[in-house]
Amino acid sequence: MAQEEGVSLAEVRARVGASHGITDLAPKLHFYDSWAPDYDQDVATLQYRAPRLAVDCLSQAFPGLPHDALILDVACGTGLVAAELQARGFSQLHGVDGSPGMLEQARARSLYQHLSLCTLGQELLPSPEGTFDAVLMVGALSDGQVPCTAIPELLRVTKPGGLVCLTTRTNPSNLRYKEALEATLDGLEQARVWQRLVAWPVDRWELATSELEVGPNTLTEGFISGIVYLYRKVEVT
Repeated sequence: MAQEEGVSLAEVRARVGASHGITDLAPKLHFYDSWAPDYDQDVATLQYRAPRLAVDCLSQAFPGLPHDALILDVACGTGLVAAELQARGFSQLHGVDGSPGMLEQARARSLYQHLSLCTLGQELLPSPEGTFDAVLMVGALSDGQVPCTAIPELLRVTKPGGLVCLTTRTNPSNLRYKEALEATLDGLEQARVWQRLVAWPVDRWELATSELEVGPNTLTEGFISGIVYLYRKVEVT
């Protein structure tokens, strides 16, 4: 059932906070299926900025014409990233997600040329090696969603010289995951398979869902922090 008018910030915080507390994949996907009709309204209430920030970062570094680029949106959800991409001239969009409910909402947006059901971390992405000019994964890097071990799969489907854009939260409840993620990202850079272009910390990521999510050094009251990473896949010579 779609969200009714007048749902309070407290109710949205409780619902989104519940999603953060689910750390097993199967119940997490079930939660997303049921949340899909309300997702856009809920994250708007929380002033969730990751899709716009990630696409801003990608578009500023993109070397070619956006309408010529083939883009993969991993863990695409309802298509918020696709809406931002289209607004900046990217039109050849593919999406994958592990939640049928989320894909149903994304399909209704009519922004993707192709959508696939895929649980990254358990399945390979349904694309050949070196397919995409850019790959994005926004909002899915945390416990119970996409494991750090799946990051090389994003690289596999990216063209040599292509871009990979990732985001994660940097508030206290996600720091353990962020540390593991950065170890994976740094390991791939040390292996010289990609090069970091950007690591952009953002204070006003989204409104916190509880006091436990806000660290003692939070600069912007009520908001948690996040980070946008941008990498370029190394071209084989």
